[in-house]
Amino acid sequence: MQINDKVKVAVVIPCFNVAESIERVIETIPVNIEKIICVNDCSSDKTEKIIKKIIKNNPRVFLVTHKKNQGVGGAMKTGYTNALSFNLDIVVKIDGDGQMDPKFIPKLIKPIICNQADYTKGNRFFDLESIKPMPIVRIIGNAGLSFFSKLSTGYWSLFDPTNGFTAISVSTLKHIPLSKLSDNYFFESDLLFRLSTIRAKSTDIPMMAIYGNEKSNLNSFNSLVTFPILHLRNFIKRIIYNYFLRNFSIASVNFALGILLITFGGWYGFHNWLDAYIANTTTPAGVVMLAALPIILGSQALLSFLSFDIANEPSQPISENIKTDYILNNFDL
Repeated sequence: MQINDKVKVAVVIPCFNVAESIERVIETIPVNIEKIICVNDCSSDKTEKIIKKIIKNNPRVFLVTHKKNQGVGGAMKTGYTNALSFNLDIVVKIDGDGQMDPKFIPKLIKPIICNQADYTKGNRFFDLESIKPMPIVRIIGNAGLSFFSKLSTGYWSLFDPTNGFTAISVSTLKHIPLSKLSDNYFFESDLLFRLSTIRAKSTDIPMMAIYGNEKSNLNSFNSLVTFPILHLRNFIKRIIYNYFLRNFSIASVNFALGILLITFGGWYGFHNWLDAYIANTTTPAGVVMLAALPIILGSQALLSFLSFDIANEPSQPISENIKTDYILNNFDL
């Protein structure tokens, strides 16, 4: 299947010390891609020199250079901003380290072209055979971060939130406050949070990852420590935005009531237990029940809220229709 020439697609590549792989990545990007925007994030190797050499023979390639390293998120914000200055329909993100196969781009953008999604991302965990080369620490860490991402974004059907192979419709991208997105590797998760606040339809696309001798700049330990805190921040903001400021429903009541009941039960139980411990006496059964009952009822209220939140995942695209009658017949899938 191929992309009709009227569908204009750009690829943004954040580049940091990828001199050994960037030329191969650009060469394998499908010829139907309109623009290739490389953002050199103050690389210390020959990345910029190689890209400038490529530009001489490939007019699709554009280079933007940061004088100071801004992180992968900062590079992507620069790339997205530049992409918005062109007349495009879709913007794809692909890393410059060679771990993503550009031939996968048609599958990634197909749901957007067919008006089935506003944002798509790769999922390396759909086929368990494909993750065998992945280090066990990254597998476990990704599973944990995926759960936190589900909580903070409300996209309960998505997995592999740190996957950087993504595509977004330009009409959706225009609604994203790029300046508020994270500058580091939390960028993809932060973008998902922003997409959820505008109720954009996001979809996972199964993909294979390519593992060679490349060294990832992502610090796994640092991510496991900082990402949960950032997800908690986004979770609180999402609940306030979607359930109290923009809407108020029975789910909002369940959430507020659940938090209040559990907080009261926990405080009351601990307070009385501490008094009994200091006095070296046994806590009365009635006090124990009075502490336990609010916790039980509060837990039920939160479970009810969670059930509603899962069912409330955005299911309809908000993007302008990208000509769904296009014949997709330029790329073999």
